[in-house]
Amino acid sequence: MDASADTLVSAYINLRDAKDELVAQNKQAIKDLEEQMDTVSSALLEICKTNKIDGFRTDFGTVSQVVKSEYWTNDWESLYTFIKENDAFHLLHKRVNQTSMKEFLEKHPDLHPAGLNIDQGYSVRVTRPRGA
Repeated sequence: MDASADTLVSAYINLRDAKDELVAQNKQAIKDLEEQMDTVSSALLEICKTNKIDGFRTDFGTVSQVVKSEYWTNDWESLYTFIKENDAFHLLHKRVNQTSMKEFLEKHPDLHPAGLNIDQGYSVRVTRPRGA
């Protein structure tokens, strides 16, 4: 390879390292901010609870107590059966698992679901030399 390829690979690795460092720093900073926000949220919920109110206004903003629900299952087989029996497929996210579909198509190259779209293109992968 020529010197310009060496320069480009070196630049790419340096940029990726700088990006990874920023991501790591920001993850910790975001985690710290989220913890502080959770502490303040708990205090605001306590004000609602103590005063038996659903919300209140201040000069700086309005607080509303809302119900947050999260749903999950530890029995996927039963959930799939329930969804199928009740024609409730809208309860699931509509997306294709990229890794699983790739593996399926590699094993079954003649089987493609109707409507499946595939967009492929080239990209580069840059790796460090061993021991670097």
